[in-house]
Amino acid sequence: MAARAYWKGQIRLALVSIPVEIYTATKSGATIAFNQIHEPTGKRIRYEKVVEGVGPVDPDEIVKGYQIEKGNYVILTDEEIESAKLESKKTLELTQFVDADEIDVLYFEKPYYVVPADDLAEEAYIVLREALRRTKKVAIGQLALRGREYVVSLKPCGRGIVLETLRYADEVHKAQGYFRDIEDAQPDEELLDLAETLINKKSQPFDPAKFHDHYIDALKDIIERKSKGKTIHTEEDEAPEQKGMNVVDLMAALKKSIDKPGAANDEDSSKRRPAAKSSTTKKAPAKKAPARKPAAKAAPEKKRAGGRR
Repeated sequence: MAARAYWKGQIRLALVSIPVEIYTATKSGATIAFNQIHEPTGKRIRYEKVVEGVGPVDPDEIVKGYQIEKGNYVILTDEEIESAKLESKKTLELTQFVDADEIDVLYFEKPYYVVPADDLAEEAYIVLREALRRTKKVAIGQLALRGREYVVSLKPCGRGIVLETLRYADEVHKAQGYFRDIEDAQPDEELLDLAETLINKKSQPFDPAKFHDHYIDALKDIIERKSKGKTIHTEEDEAPEQKGMNVVDLMAALKKSIDKPGAANDEDSSKRRPAAKSSTTKKAPAKKAPARKPAAKAAPEKKRAGGRR
């Protein structure tokens, strides 16, 4: 557990109050930090806080101000900012409960661990956790963190409870603006069947430990080689021309993907759906796919005069 709680207060459900502490559940991953360097001298560029007509200023003379019109600011002290009266600064009031799958993934922002503040709070904490688990509900409330008030959700997580900050509705772009030009059509049944077979073949439990940042590894390698005086050869990668696949090309690619040796988690053939009869009777013939196991037969291909498009 972290040495210092991110937030301390109480969860309130009607007349029940549960003293809790909140700890951040995530940490920043590995990064490569670059400094800005003055190339002629090789020295690092520094920044100073300056006032026009005055020059560099002492950090102790800097205060917070809000611009109400150009060049006119209202100055606020830290104490005045802290005096903003918000009950959610110390109390998380659970005002609503929703189904666990009702909140769109776009609204979730950052997770925190919620733990009981002491032994006396543990009983009520466990009751809340198990009640959420049995009802398959997520608790909703509002909480003041990091100088603003967030909508938050609470849900069970093993022996504990996880709080997640949520974005407000006006912070999420409407999907229609991005997806409206995509055709609302049903795909070819045989293509869909092949895609499902490929998904099943490569399905396995998620293990985050299997993934790491290859970009960081590549940068470290470049830095190490250049620090030893080696020349770094760079190439201007030309973006490949983006072309859509026709149905025959897509079908051939899916079949080859399924038959590719070493694919993860090959599903038992008895669980696969048989390939549906192709409805693309007027498509050009696909190249013959590699030999397959009997259980995953490809639909017979039909010929058409004129060859591949």
